[in-house]
Amino acid sequence: MRTQLERHGFHLPLILLVTLSLARADARAEATVDRPNIVYILADDLGYGDVHCLNPDSKIATPNLDRLAEQGMTFTDAHSGSSVCTPTRYGILTGRYAWRSRLKKGVLGGYSPPLIEPGRLTVAALLQQQGYQTACVGKWHLGFDWGTSRPLTFSDEIDAKEKMAAVDYTQPIAHGPTSVGFDMYYGISASLDMPPYLYLHDDRSVGVPTTEKTYIRKGPAHADFEAVGVLPTLTAKAVEFIDRCGKQEKVKARPFFLYFPLAAPHTPIVPDDEFRGRSKIGTYGDFVMQVDATVGRVLDALDRNAMTGTTLVIFTSDNGCSPSADFPALAKQGHHPSGPLRGHKADIFEGGHRIPFLARWPGKVPAGSTCHDTICLTDLLATSAAIVGASLPADAGEDSVNILPDLVGSAQTPVREATVHHSIDGSFAIRQGPWKLALCPDSGGWSEPRPGRPEAKGLPPVQLFNLERDLGERRNLQADHPEVVDRLTKLLERYVAEGRSTPGLAQENAGSVRIHGAEKR
Repeated sequence: MRTQLERHGFHLPLILLVTLSLARADARAEATVDRPNIVYILADDLGYGDVHCLNPDSKIATPNLDRLAEQGMTFTDAHSGSSVCTPTRYGILTGRYAWRSRLKKGVLGGYSPPLIEPGRLTVAALLQQQGYQTACVGKWHLGFDWGTSRPLTFSDEIDAKEKMAAVDYTQPIAHGPTSVGFDMYYGISASLDMPPYLYLHDDRSVGVPTTEKTYIRKGPAHADFEAVGVLPTLTAKAVEFIDRCGKQEKVKARPFFLYFPLAAPHTPIVPDDEFRGRSKIGTYGDFVMQVDATVGRVLDALDRNAMTGTTLVIFTSDNGCSPSADFPALAKQGHHPSGPLRGHKADIFEGGHRIPFLARWPGKVPAGSTCHDTICLTDLLATSAAIVGASLPADAGEDSVNILPDLVGSAQTPVREATVHHSIDGSFAIRQGPWKLALCPDSGGWSEPRPGRPEAKGLPPVQLFNLERDLGERRNLQADHPEVVDRLTKLLERYVAEGRSTPGLAQENAGSVRIHGAEKR
């Protein structure tokens, strides 16, 4: 049988091929300062104002996140790809805005089919190709092909008992994390309030639902599954993976990528007994403190395995804080989850998608530093490629920008030309420099003025804000700067038409994309 090189016209002695292969393996044998382990922790519905190092007025103690900031870099202008969770997660792993996929608004459910298209390159697959061990521990929320006993189109409208009857939980689950580049997966299918309520390991359910439980939504559940135990269980599994990598013999050791998407502090807000009452401002504050403690356990695991110096740790959130946290009650305690920002989860306003982003990489990222550059969570793919010296194909990472210059403090100009924002109802905004243009008259989400409500009628069809002067987005300048509205609208139209916002060959979107007049939910 001919080697791959020979099939492409190259004829090298076998000994040379073996030597080259061994050299590549040795080069990737273990994590180094230049080729680090990568730990990516994604909180669920954590607000910009919840983290003390970003908001000194926060009433929630976050000592481990503050420690991460002191030892690394704090980004003040980081954004999720969407103001809700599924599309953000798609963008993190694929480097592509989710509105280019079939998901034009909203989120998936626990039984939804997979969103990541077959053959699409992910961060995990890229790093796996580069010799990394890859693991995902946590909330997936990107869909699976569940094994069923009969044909069934899954949707949230299907009765829970029908779901339980239709899914064969003993069958393998197809097109999940282990199909897109992860060697190992342990977690839950979607949000903590979405059935089925059970754990998944690789491509199998851990047990079979034998009952029903209600965590906001009612659905099939494993008898031993309890929402309050999910964060401790996922934390233990993530730490276990780090410890296992740390115990590998040096000759077998490889750098690793751990994608750790938490299911907290999303609803149901269920801090365990150790943290209940600790924040003094309510259960949401307690749950945030438990999230902070989870980060501490990960950092401690890296320390005891002597991996701190060779690991890039990123902590962020998938969108802003949910109003389910009870903003009025928190405000009475002097705490504001969105900090100085307008709006919250689901919105096109900054509170919907401007999120905490902390990065630590000893020897590379300056300790105690701050970056004010605008970045997006879609940037992980291009950044990972730059770290390992890989090139992305034309049909991958269409909206991913290499932020390595920001991380190491060498950027002389903004790394992104512009950034596109997206709300739960499919409304668009585009940000460039101080200017943000929202192509809707309302919040695009759940705060006032809500889409379709009387208070939104009669408002200008677009909103233009200068965030340098008006971070709270209170003054609409669209009538004063029509030239900025025109310029940013045309830029967004080009991004849509070309199927990408980065240089490269034009690509196709999945279906038409409407940037004006989003379909209201």
